[in-house]
Amino acid sequence: MPSASDFPALTSPVTLAGRRLRNRVAHASMTTRMQKDGAVTDALIRYYANRAEGGAALVVSEPLALLASQEIQPKVRVRDAANADGLRRWADALAAHDSLLLAQVQDPGRGRHHTGRSVNAIAPSALPDDLSWSMPLALTADAVRSMIDEFADGAARLAGYGFAGVEISAGHGHLFHQFLSPHSNRRTDAYGGDWTNRTRLLADLVAAIKAACGPGFILGLKLPGDDGVAGGIGPDEAAIIADLLTRSGEVDYVCFAQGAHARSLDMHLPDRYGPPMPYRELTATLRPACNGVPLMALGRITDPAEAEALVAGGEAELVGLGRPLLADPAWLNKAVQGRTDAIRYCLSCNTCWGYGVQHGRALCCVNNPRVARADEVDFWPAPAERKRRIVVVGAGVAGMEAAWIAAARGHEVTVFGSGPEVGGKARLRALLPGGETITSVYDYQHSAALRAGVRIELGITASAEDVRGCDPDTVVLATGSRMLTPDWIPPEFAQEGLVPDLHAAMTDVIRLGGRQPGTAVIFDMDHSDGVYAAAEHLHGVFDRVVVVTPRDTVASELWLVARQGILRRLNRKGIEVVGLAEPRWSDAFEEGALDCVNVYTGDVRRIDDLAFLAYATPRLPADELDRPLRDVGIEVLRVGDCRAPRDLLHATQEGHEAGCTV
Repeated sequence: MPSASDFPALTSPVTLAGRRLRNRVAHASMTTRMQKDGAVTDALIRYYANRAEGGAALVVSEPLALLASQEIQPKVRVRDAANADGLRRWADALAAHDSLLLAQVQDPGRGRHHTGRSVNAIAPSALPDDLSWSMPLALTADAVRSMIDEFADGAARLAGYGFAGVEISAGHGHLFHQFLSPHSNRRTDAYGGDWTNRTRLLADLVAAIKAACGPGFILGLKLPGDDGVAGGIGPDEAAIIADLLTRSGEVDYVCFAQGAHARSLDMHLPDRYGPPMPYRELTATLRPACNGVPLMALGRITDPAEAEALVAGGEAELVGLGRPLLADPAWLNKAVQGRTDAIRYCLSCNTCWGYGVQHGRALCCVNNPRVARADEVDFWPAPAERKRRIVVVGAGVAGMEAAWIAAARGHEVTVFGSGPEVGGKARLRALLPGGETITSVYDYQHSAALRAGVRIELGITASAEDVRGCDPDTVVLATGSRMLTPDWIPPEFAQEGLVPDLHAAMTDVIRLGGRQPGTAVIFDMDHSDGVYAAAEHLHGVFDRVVVVTPRDTVASELWLVARQGILRRLNRKGIEVVGLAEPRWSDAFEEGALDCVNVYTGDVRRIDDLAFLAYATPRLPADELDRPLRDVGIEVLRVGDCRAPRDLLHATQEGHEAGCTV
């Protein structure tokens, strides 16, 4: 079992701009959506203070509104005098945990990843955003200089409120990145052309902030390492930029990001389909260009042992963690206490980005149902006032979350699970591409349940009689859902299950193994990540894979960074997508073919050599036990898919709330 002695480098102090950090862990900037009308809120302060309490010595905030033009954006307004007290309380809350708070300085420029186009976009040149095609206003040289002065004034205000510094975000395709990139900057004045001119805005901004805030004010710089855009910034260009911007010695640390506001946006949030620490090699390549300035490592560093290796090996002085500290703010504290098995690990699923950045919800996490609550750090529930008997039907993610919480509160809890192991349908997803990290959800729940004394009965499809036999005060139904059979399947075939749903079909494919000839077809009315993970797995089994959907494309309901990765992988693997089509049952099926009909024209496309056919459709709650239990006066709480089929985030959240409520 790891302990503090296993992380000597990670827990060692370091000095930036004369300020001592108690360890090497930094919270990387994440947008929380917890401000309200530009004001600092208690929830926002709690979110950051919890990460400091959990062990982070340095905390970088979400981007703040330092410019007057940014006050229409959903950001904390630094210029607003009404925010002075809130900003001071924010800095003080972190100082109370011996942590330093830095504000991120950033502007999206022409970048937009929401639906529609920006009417207020600015950029170095009048060129469209690569994602939204928003056309920006090209800034004049006077406007650039005015912006620099305004940013420096905002930084000075923050210094007065107790902020320890700022991080300038010049990556991810934002405005400063746009000035650096030849792809987006076609200027011929002092802010365009050669590399000295392209870096001039940032060099002048660094100097202005240092002059305005004085010594002891930390200034970090996030730079593009590889933006994945043709004609943009690759490793060679990144090395030139890093060298130019660190020569003055005014920058206190540097970190490198990837991706841009383009088809490479998902590169800035490396997900579970790629390797851990995917930035590691590139960062090592760029380190010599930083003129000895301390380096912060970024990019899917989820395990404390990985972070320790980076610092111990001299690859970085700091480790920046965003999503891992969202999933568990006590990530470092648990590691040094020898409790890595108690960490709720980041899945690298990017649900947080989807709900927060793209859809505007407060920051949330699949594996952390208590984000920004007062008792979030190293949470264990308080005892209930009265001990009760609780039965949980279903040992999936929703059920196990409810079970361990309820038992930890002192209730007598029994879980009935129909499968041989806990985890439910998540276990199948864990066996498909990009699914390995999902095991951490139910592994944590199982461990916590055993610690709390839950009685787990597996291999039992519980009946109402089984449940009543436990004489429960409350039953939590977490029995999941089942896919609706599409209308195009004849009733006699549906009754015999000759065309299975995708979950049942993939269970058989994985169990049987081996390679098969022919074509695999998935009818997709689900558009979830799991459908395309199944398609990728089938690509390794069958000669050809086709996804048929009545919509114009696939993954239409997933957040942008997930959709980009899915579309890239499907195309690179040659997995075909037939859009605006539905299967039609015909005699062709008996001949090993499937006819698909265009939903608008009626034109038929035949898919030959059919060897596999399954459907992924909207799901119906498996709530058959609900009425029989209610009819005999038992209180029933439905959670997860049994309440309304949705995603893993809702499963953990609703299971958690049920466990806290019963």
